[in-house]
Amino acid sequence: MLHLHHQMNNGCQSPPENLQKPWLREFYQTVHTHKPHFIALHCQEVGGKNYEASMSHVDLFVKELLSSDAMKEYNRARVYLDENYKSLEHFTALGCCYFLHETLKNIHQFDFKAKKYKKVTGKEIYSDTLESTPMLEKEKFPQDYFPGCKWSRKGFIRTRWSVADCAFDLVNIHLFHDASNLIAWETSPSVYSGTRQKAMGYILDRISDQRFEKVPHFLFGDFNFRLDSKLVVEILCSSATMQTIRAADTNEVDKLIFREVDNDRKVVLQLEKKLFDYINQDVFRENNGIQLLEYDRELSVFKDRLHELQISFPPSYPYSEDSSQGKQYMNTRCPAWCDRILMSYSAKDLILKPENDEKAVVYDNIGPNVCMGDHKPVFLSFQIAAGAGKPIANKHKCCVVQ
Repeated sequence: MLHLHHQMNNGCQSPPENLQKPWLREFYQTVHTHKPHFIALHCQEVGGKNYEASMSHVDLFVKELLSSDAMKEYNRARVYLDENYKSLEHFTALGCCYFLHETLKNIHQFDFKAKKYKKVTGKEIYSDTLESTPMLEKEKFPQDYFPGCKWSRKGFIRTRWSVADCAFDLVNIHLFHDASNLIAWETSPSVYSGTRQKAMGYILDRISDQRFEKVPHFLFGDFNFRLDSKLVVEILCSSATMQTIRAADTNEVDKLIFREVDNDRKVVLQLEKKLFDYINQDVFRENNGIQLLEYDRELSVFKDRLHELQISFPPSYPYSEDSSQGKQYMNTRCPAWCDRILMSYSAKDLILKPENDEKAVVYDNIGPNVCMGDHKPVFLSFQIAAGAGKPIANKHKCCVVQ
């Protein structure tokens, strides 16, 4: 069973140790339920926004994972943490953790320099040496992709694995965010979605270029995909009038207030650079917010290159960081499905789909009712038809976590 798992460790306002216990409890529960043989855990913003002060928490988190009773049957591990925040031109704040079950035989990892697979034994952690390890490829996006931010941390890390002669790439990814709700609202699609599209195209071209053999790939992390803000606001405020408030000194738009035409001119939505305060959050939670999925359009341009399983969980961001509010969204951004697990069509073909087992493939979130930080982790659990395309299709349980 391959378990792809994604987690955002985004500068939690509550102390990291307060979040770590419930986070790990929910993670271990997911592992226990699905019993994967291969776990891939991709983290972004390791150390959070205040990484200089928080990197020690990251190391404790990894130590706990590697030594915990819940993970004792995973006797091999590879952990890659980009903690080198002093090197701005290289720092991505990405973390990749891979755990292999003791029953999993015949697993190899690709050496990108030697261009050959190496048997995986023991547990190894790499943190300040990511530039020199040949077992991964790490890149940041060209600086001109996001001119507003001199040293953006956005980029990707790729590793390549072979399980029972079935090879695949796992790509940890962090794309650009929306800097301002007001700018995102101005056009449909937003200027930010164009930046993400460009970065996404860059990654897909890089991981399928001529330097290495092409293999199926899974991409999972924080894509920062947002709903089409202009269209969503039109739907949410269809019977409202808009008031524009401008800054006195610059005359730039500071705030938009949408009020109902009647009903005592009740305020429906307030929009600022970092405020998205809508009167009824339930619209994002009811039926997992699926009625808003039609405004989740950023993947459509890649539909010939990437596949995603059906989403059946509510928007993964931005959740409250109050530990008592597991289901509440913060009113900073319009809730969106930022955190995803995508795959090439060749990777989709690796997923075993038994006809009589509905639960064989699960794409869901972790800790739906628990505070897991501002991003709710997302996971994909499936069985891989190892040696897919070969006459002997040994079945291995495999699990990917975004």
